[in-house]
Amino acid sequence: MTPKFSIEVEGATEEEAIKKALKELKVSRSKVKVEVVSEEVKGLFGMTGAKPARVRVTVIKQNS
Repeated sequence: MTPKFSIEVEGATEEEAIKKALKELKVSRSKVKVEVVSEEVKGLFGMTGAKPARVRVTVIKQNS
């Protein structure tokens, strides 16, 4: 059994967190499974970043 490569990353938005994780794992989005751990909470007057989004990104094992 091969280990899964999974990381949790925070960002101002879910999309920003996903981009950070993809960059860190050095894979494309089509090769990962994304789970939203927590959504961002907008600040006063709709400003982003009051509470960051957190995602878990797992590399999908490819059968060769």
